[in-house]
Amino acid sequence: MSHHVLLLLVGIGMLSLASQWLAWRLRVPAILFLLSAGMLLGPVSGLLDPDELFGELLFPFFGLAVAVILFEGSLTLNREEIRGHGVVVRRLITWGVLIIWLLAALLANFFVDMSWQLAFLFGAIMTVTGPTVIMPMLRAVRPRRAVANILRWEGILVDPIGAILAVLTFTVIIASQVSTDWSDILALLARLLGSGLVIGALAGLLWGQTLRRHWIPQFLHNVATLLVVFFVYALADTLASESGLLAVTVMGAWLANTPRLHVRELLDFKESLSILLISGLFILLAARLDFAQLALMGPGALLVMLGIQFLARPLKVFLCTIGSSLDRPERATLAWIGPRGIVAAAISAVFAERLAAENVAGAELLVPLSFVVIVGTVVLQSVTARPLARALGVAEPEPEGVLILGANAASKALGKAIKEAGFNVVVSDSDWDGLREARMAGVPTFYGNPMSDHAERTLDLAGIGRLFAMSRNAERNRLACAYFARDFGRDAVYALPVTVEKNDNANGKHAPSMELPGRRLFAEDVSLAKLLSYLSQGAEIRTTRLSASYGIEDFLAQGHSERILLLAWNDKGRLLPYSPRWKSVLEEGWTIASLALERKAAG
Repeated sequence: MSHHVLLLLVGIGMLSLASQWLAWRLRVPAILFLLSAGMLLGPVSGLLDPDELFGELLFPFFGLAVAVILFEGSLTLNREEIRGHGVVVRRLITWGVLIIWLLAALLANFFVDMSWQLAFLFGAIMTVTGPTVIMPMLRAVRPRRAVANILRWEGILVDPIGAILAVLTFTVIIASQVSTDWSDILALLARLLGSGLVIGALAGLLWGQTLRRHWIPQFLHNVATLLVVFFVYALADTLASESGLLAVTVMGAWLANTPRLHVRELLDFKESLSILLISGLFILLAARLDFAQLALMGPGALLVMLGIQFLARPLKVFLCTIGSSLDRPERATLAWIGPRGIVAAAISAVFAERLAAENVAGAELLVPLSFVVIVGTVVLQSVTARPLARALGVAEPEPEGVLILGANAASKALGKAIKEAGFNVVVSDSDWDGLREARMAGVPTFYGNPMSDHAERTLDLAGIGRLFAMSRNAERNRLACAYFARDFGRDAVYALPVTVEKNDNANGKHAPSMELPGRRLFAEDVSLAKLLSYLSQGAEIRTTRLSASYGIEDFLAQGHSERILLLAWNDKGRLLPYSPRWKSVLEEGWTIASLALERKAAG
């Protein structure tokens, strides 16, 4: 039996990995493969019974997983950042949430005859969308920047807000099972709020000071934060049932608003957990589905999903975008995209189990109905969002902007030239000082690892379709090229060797010191070290515009050994890094950027 259990646990991990890999290759939300794997293991084949495998540990595991997800989401609830995301996002995550809550409750009550109490809990759960499904969809759809930013930040910010609404609704239902006296219900609600708010705020204050004052070493920050989140969740939940989720959300929001605390570094602790924790959670949730309960709801469950897709979401977007600068096609795209994800699934499972223990009638409908909406919205929108955006003219043309990996003098100068040429550019690095110099030069930056799960949800790649890997770490450049080849295509990822060494077997020609993972950036003899050397000697990026009387052949004929050819662009929005193809492509109207040293006068 022990070997059987061990094989199941390892199998869940391997299926999680396989599902994430397939999603990465096919550029679709991983939730589709995770749900399929869970249903195949559970209700279809009967190989996996999560309740038997984990016993009493199953729902504490679910609770801890949801706590981690909500804590991470609440780290984005910075007051200044929320103000900076515009009025539309603020509306969507405030009274837009109330619109979905009420309409989803109405649909559940009408079509599947769910009691009003459970219908309002279902409606609260349906208010969350989530970045885990939004971001893969945005990468595939590539809508305009305004639409992409609204969808991304709505998904990030609405998770903790919707979860708090669901916790409060659930508490009212539990309290009403004990007493119908509203004073008792309000007292229990006050206990939950008091416990969650006080413990969460105290934990945020104390842990924020601990991190700011460096009372624990840097290498322990991430794992210690994770354990503190678990402790806060367990403590609050012990003092007031279901207050743990509120406590970790408040703690994250407090940390997000703590001055001089770089909370983005804390987000790293979830990167390695995302595959095993969240993916495994989804497989276990899907394995517990009961097809008999789905059949019991009949076509009503499908009608609820369609009502949320075609009525609730469009009405929410229409009301929240009144008076905004968004045009009709952009509003239509926003109205169509709003899939549900991991938070909705996990919360529905945790609450349904507790409601069943309290003998609440109809509690068994909560999970299958939630899964119908999750699967329905994800599948429908994944298939149709890109064609819809193209038909409406909201999908961006082939992006020509550049993501530059590595903050150094060369990437700063190149990023500035790209921005001044009118193209989108972002310089990304984990070196805060290096990024500060780029930011002071007016170049947009992203602090952190652009290949991380956090970057996948928050890094704005609107208008960007190329990677220039220019960091001082050759291995990191290779990893970045392999990662972004999925989104940009192999022909759009470029790597600049850190150094270039002589190849004695090639008659003195230069060759890269290590095999490059993408296309070579710039000429064969150019390396990062060479660019930095030129810049340290006072070289500057200069531009030359080709004309009918001064073509590419004239430009190249006047070249000298102290010039490095970098980029060329034209008025039609095309951008080309240097390659031998320039001779056949560049013509009148193109502008060439090169890094040139001042020639010293002879004598």
